[in-house]
Amino acid sequence: MATQTLTQKNFDETINSSDVVLVDFWASWCGPCRQFAPTFEASSEKHPDVVHAKVDTEAEQGIAAAANIRSIPTIMAFREGVLVFNQAGALPAAQLDELVTQIKTLDMDKVREQIAAQTASRTQRAM
Repeated sequence: MATQTLTQKNFDETINSSDVVLVDFWASWCGPCRQFAPTFEASSEKHPDVVHAKVDTEAEQGIAAAANIRSIPTIMAFREGVLVFNQAGALPAAQLDELVTQIKTLDMDKVREQIAAQTASRTQRAM
């Protein structure tokens, strides 16, 4: 399965309508981004059940700003619309494969409970 391009128009829909989405934030002038591209593409072939998407940070500056991208490449992973991984830097193929495996096996009920607990804790500290 080929990677798909995310834009302002399809970003939210893609993230929220797919079970697992990996997003590669990149730019054409970025050497490490160009080096990582074949690894990301190979992962999309190996894991056709996972959406592999790319955001060109030059063309989609609004998305990059909203995602607080400070360094590229940056890899984000979403499961059931929830951000579960965010890391700057290219990953070697084995690490990317392990990441996909871990994301697929996440207990999303526990993840949501952890998010709710963190939100409640921040709210109490703010009071």
